[in-house]
Amino acid sequence: MTVTSSKPLDLAALDQLTGGAFNAATSGERGARLREWLQSEPKEEQMHEVYRELSSRDKGVAKILKEKLDEIKRAHGQDALASDWAQKAEQMLQAPRLNIADALAWQRDAAKAGAPLSREPLASLKLRLAEVVKGVEDLQHQVMVQREAAVLLAQRIEVLSTKPLAEAQVGQTGLQADVAQWQAQAETLTQNAVWPSVDLKYPAQLDAARTQMQAVWDGFSAALSVAAQAQADSAAVLPPVPVWADEIRRLRGEAVSAASVPTDAPKAAKPKMDPAQRQALREQATAAVTEVLEAVEKEVTEGHGKASAGAAAALRAVLKTHGKNLDTALDARVHEALTAAGELEGWQRWRADQIRQELVTKAEALLGADKAPAMGGRKMQENLRQLRESWKQTDQGGFPNHGLWKRFDAACNEAYKTVQTWLDQIKQESAAHRAQRVALMEEVKAWTAANAESNDWRGQLRALHQFGERWRNAGHLSEKSFAEMQSQWKALIKAAAARVDAAQKASIERRQAMIAEAKDMSAAPLRVDAVKALQQRWQAEAQAVPLDRKTEQKLWEIFRAPLDEAFQRKGAERQQAETHLSARDRAVIDASKALDAANASGDAAKIRAAMAALDAALRGQAQEVAEQATAQAVASAPQGQAAEAAAEQTTGSEVSPASKLADDASASSEESETPATDSETAEEPVSAPAPVAPPKPAKQVIAVRGDDRPGQKKTEAPAGRDGRRDARPGDRNARPGDRAGDRPARPGERGPRSGDRGDRFPRGDFADRGERAPRLGDTAFRAQREAMERAEMSLRKLAAQAHGETLTRLMSAWQDRQADALPSAQELGKAVNASARQAWTQAVSTEAKAPATTALLRLEMAAEVPTPAEQLSERRALQLQLLTQRNQPGPAETWAQDVAQVLSGPHEANTARRLQNVLKNLLRR
Repeated sequence: MTVTSSKPLDLAALDQLTGGAFNAATSGERGARLREWLQSEPKEEQMHEVYRELSSRDKGVAKILKEKLDEIKRAHGQDALASDWAQKAEQMLQAPRLNIADALAWQRDAAKAGAPLSREPLASLKLRLAEVVKGVEDLQHQVMVQREAAVLLAQRIEVLSTKPLAEAQVGQTGLQADVAQWQAQAETLTQNAVWPSVDLKYPAQLDAARTQMQAVWDGFSAALSVAAQAQADSAAVLPPVPVWADEIRRLRGEAVSAASVPTDAPKAAKPKMDPAQRQALREQATAAVTEVLEAVEKEVTEGHGKASAGAAAALRAVLKTHGKNLDTALDARVHEALTAAGELEGWQRWRADQIRQELVTKAEALLGADKAPAMGGRKMQENLRQLRESWKQTDQGGFPNHGLWKRFDAACNEAYKTVQTWLDQIKQESAAHRAQRVALMEEVKAWTAANAESNDWRGQLRALHQFGERWRNAGHLSEKSFAEMQSQWKALIKAAAARVDAAQKASIERRQAMIAEAKDMSAAPLRVDAVKALQQRWQAEAQAVPLDRKTEQKLWEIFRAPLDEAFQRKGAERQQAETHLSARDRAVIDASKALDAANASGDAAKIRAAMAALDAALRGQAQEVAEQATAQAVASAPQGQAAEAAAEQTTGSEVSPASKLADDASASSEESETPATDSETAEEPVSAPAPVAPPKPAKQVIAVRGDDRPGQKKTEAPAGRDGRRDARPGDRNARPGDRAGDRPARPGERGPRSGDRGDRFPRGDFADRGERAPRLGDTAFRAQREAMERAEMSLRKLAAQAHGETLTRLMSAWQDRQADALPSAQELGKAVNASARQAWTQAVSTEAKAPATTALLRLEMAAEVPTPAEQLSERRALQLQLLTQRNQPGPAETWAQDVAQVLSGPHEANTARRLQNVLKNLLRR
């Protein structure tokens, strides 16, 4: 059902909306229907309306709806938090430069604030921030790698400049490609989208490496170009590289100067080596270098920074011996391996130093600026242990840094002083806690001896529970000490609770016997007095010997199950017996259904008419009219016709329920409104309707005073004060026939009074009352009661709604100055007569005059509503003025004229609000 109206729904509409949750017979069925309705995802306004009505009827079921509303409220709060933190993340992502610290702190602060990081859009934003941070860190790492690569390229250029000119010319092509590749990679780094977010030191380092490598490469290329020209032209200038200049001189046939020859080099030229010998040396160098080279490549592939550094050092040592005898391909492979090892070594060293710096910062932050500890002793101990373990792991995978180690160790030693103080305090507290537990065990021993003969089981259980609480709250001990004392404590508590355990065991046996008795009682015909006696015995046993809540609840459910089954069987039998409803019950049920239909229509007139019809059915007016008509027909008609008329009347009353809606107003409504109890209804036999008989005159009731004295006959009435037994209790000295009005008044004696005790209960009063109306069945009684309750609630809602609409129309007519829009006198109620409404009409239809401040104050006094704080002084002055005016009508008598004065003034928001608050009370009187 889709509700589009903004007005509050009535009970019938809410019941239809929730699938019958309001008219459910039991609380469990009501909760099941409410959960089924909630699965359809109703609107929040509908849920609030249902909760408002249901909270006053069944708070247990309304709790389900309250939890759902709280969940929706929390979801709204989560959405607001998600929106705020998403906006912060978007601002960081859209900024030209991302601060990594702020990006890392965003997730921590958002989680601390309770933002739903696992839901969108925060989940996507978290991934985006993580990707940006990872990109920045990777970019910074690549800058470090490029720096190391530039250094290695410069080293290769320098080494190549010491080789022969022909070998240098051959290696120039590969070296030029490597330099160009390095420059392209460096340019790619600067073109990265997150390049502006890297630390400011990395761009400067990359620029310095690019400048240095470019200078070295330019010098090498220029020298190689000059050497090529010198080889082609004997008149050209020699290159600035000494090795190449000497080689060109030798090619030209010129003498090599002694200054250009190293001091450790031989003066004469090297003799030409035999090709076979040269090949042997090359094979020997290749074998020696290849073995070490493979070890370097393996360590670099596995990423072992420390092992790769040692292998690279070993490779450099081998190159010093066999480097000159390597071929070009192996030489290039060696340089690539050394470059990769250098990059890995540089990264490992940089990363290890970065981690150590973080550990040093954390260790120094354990103490504040004034050497005050930033946390407690236990937490300080745990942090110190974690920091030292992290430092050990860093040393295992990287190169040591003694400077940072000294700072780290000094900070940890200084912070450990706090841990030592805390440990000393813990030792003292542990000794005090141990003494406290020893005293508690001695107290338990004394208590056990003192209560060896006590039968106050409830008090003993309470004391044992208190002992347990005191033991748990006795303070911290070491694991070894606590294990020793815990075994002793368990033995003492077991000895102290031995008698209580035995009493509880005996109580469980007695309760098992009562459960068996309840089962036997359920199998036999149900006796309410026996059930009550058995339940009283159970309650006495439960109060005498208490058990733990779980066991006691389980036993109680087992005990109650057969009795509940017996009562349900009895209720089913009673309901089956009530299926044959009497004519009066059917009339009441039909009238209740008619009242529910009128209640669903929302028409107050129909509801009141249906309530009157139900009241007539309850009083049995229609039934009595039918019985009187039958009796008159039987008395006036012949015997055969009388029988036919009686049969026709009986048949008509059974077929048409509408003829049962009238009964005598003097029928006992209290009897019809009191439902029959379980024991009374179950014992009423179900029989066919008895034939209608004329009412019998009631017996004359004679009051007899009882006497409980020994030997006194109860049938004899005690004599009055003057010895006459026929004196009435109301007349102290009355004689037979001396009632008020039965004898003439004596001279000087007043006549009988209507309020005298003697004529309060005339003799004919009890004789005039006929047979009492039959008792309503349980089904009919419940149907009429629930229908009446729903109708009264609907009438109250309709009255409040009509009152509010009337006030709204009155305020709108005043604002628009339209007299035709004023509510009618009937809508305004009995508090406003025709003359008062005429005055209001004239006030609204004329031009607005000056504001009637005094009249508004008189209205607030008449309605007894508060006045705004800024006008309290004027109200007090007006009250004092009214006290001095004698014989003048008060505000409560002239409020209609005061309203007319206010309506003649201009419409203002504050004045309209005050007038509306006043009329809410005055129109209801």
